[in-house]
Amino acid sequence: MTFEDIKQNENKYMMHTYGRFPVALVSGRGAVATDVEGKEYVDFTSGIGVNCLGYSDDGWAKAVSDQAATLQHISNLYYSPLQTEVSEKLCQLTGFDKVFLCNSGAEANECAIKIARKYSFDKYGKGRQKIITLQNSFHGRTVTTLAATGQDVFHNFFFPFTEGFDYAEANNIKSLKEKLTDDVCAVFVELIQGEGGVMPLDKEFVDAAVAMCKEKDILFMVDEVQTGMSRTGSVYCYQSYGIRPDVITSAKGLGGGVPIGACLCDKKLSDVLTYGTHGTTFGGNPIACAAAKEVLSRITTDEFLKSVNEKGDYFRSKIAKMGNVEKITGMGLMIGILTKKDNAKQIASKCVENGLLILTAKNMIRLLPPLNITYEEAERGLNILKQVMEDE
Repeated sequence: MTFEDIKQNENKYMMHTYGRFPVALVSGRGAVATDVEGKEYVDFTSGIGVNCLGYSDDGWAKAVSDQAATLQHISNLYYSPLQTEVSEKLCQLTGFDKVFLCNSGAEANECAIKIARKYSFDKYGKGRQKIITLQNSFHGRTVTTLAATGQDVFHNFFFPFTEGFDYAEANNIKSLKEKLTDDVCAVFVELIQGEGGVMPLDKEFVDAAVAMCKEKDILFMVDEVQTGMSRTGSVYCYQSYGIRPDVITSAKGLGGGVPIGACLCDKKLSDVLTYGTHGTTFGGNPIACAAAKEVLSRITTDEFLKSVNEKGDYFRSKIAKMGNVEKITGMGLMIGILTKKDNAKQIASKCVENGLLILTAKNMIRLLPPLNITYEEAERGLNILKQVMEDE
């Protein structure tokens, strides 16, 4: 099929929920993808942070294919050694006590919301169910996680949204303090607001938030869907902030390309969710767990984390020398670029034409390259970005 054939079929048979770039990808290796017409693209998106080991990684592909040929799915009515291995590894890496495995970041966030509300209900009874998130946040596209998202643009069409959310101003301690009324059970934040423009929270704000929550027995929960899995230079971003949340959520890079999410909780929350209060058909699927086991065995070593930080520094040093750069944000290999000309979307489109895939977030360019990207691949993509940045 030609690109035009694919485009016509998409238009004919699929709901129009995506603003797609004019590219149809059919294969890839490392950080380089190939489209239906044979053109190559250096990929600085990794499927929006999912393909942490790039395309068609040998070890990852073998883990997935071997498992698919052994046992592809079982009901969660039965025990799964792969589920327990992945959960054990996550607990060992973080010090959390229990894990719930699901299919996506939105599902992991739903689990966190349910833990927060049931913990408060069990301990304090009704009337203490509100969750505070931050303005400019993004937590998912279900009706509940859209309600948790602190952006007015998402609070439309799908009325009524789930009740019980309010939004504090990011990095404003006074704003958060005013929101922590007696009906609040949790504060839920992204330490770096990814879809909100790669905006990190100030450590002073985060430390104050943790302290206020501890004082009032309010859960402090961190959405690590985009910042987790070594993306920011530590296994999870909260570790770089030197804090201890009550709950974290994870997805994207955890499966390296197959759907899996996780919600991790501290010991005091271990028994909040009981039989019948939560569940999933596909969560912890054997194929997804085989992928996650491979990913966790490779991206969490000290050597690998050191390489992520070194490559992040390399990207930033190269980008800082490009024309049209106003500011660089983010951590590790989660990189935001504010341009002087406020033309991020035009740059993204032009990059595609020149063989580079990048993302945008608000008015920022956003880069989420594979964590194991080679310096040769990085240089190839950065050369394209430099040319486009300075031509636009």
